[in-house]
Amino acid sequence: MGGVVMISRQLPILVSGVLFGAGLTLGGMTDPARVRGFLDLFGDWDPTLAFVMGGAVIVMAIAWWLQPKLARPLFADAFALPSRRDLTPKLIGGSALFGIGWGVAGLCPGPGVAALVIEPVSAAIFVTAMLAGMFLVRLTESDT
Repeated sequence: MGGVVMISRQLPILVSGVLFGAGLTLGGMTDPARVRGFLDLFGDWDPTLAFVMGGAVIVMAIAWWLQPKLARPLFADAFALPSRRDLTPKLIGGSALFGIGWGVAGLCPGPGVAALVIEPVSAAIFVTAMLAGMFLVRLTESDT
């Protein structure tokens, strides 16, 4: 019985991940050249990423509109919503580093992992470096 409960709790996560990865791949976001093309405003600009982000914004706008009308989420006990207290210097600094890495590599974590299937060697270098950076942060940060 415990296995059935675990599968029923993990299935929405698996389906969400597959949908996310498929959407990134279908939208061309696993191609670093596409992302760098979006960031090249004065060269050969590629608007593909703007359409992918626009689709995500529309979906989130609908979710934010629906959320107050729901008693609780379908697959959790409560909603985990951000607050203004979440905006810390650490978060802002990490966001800046993330943006720099995204611009240099042309990949962020989701597309990087999805790209492991399409371009395993270059994606593996990116994912390994990303995991190493995450590990280094864990080693150096305090528990406060």
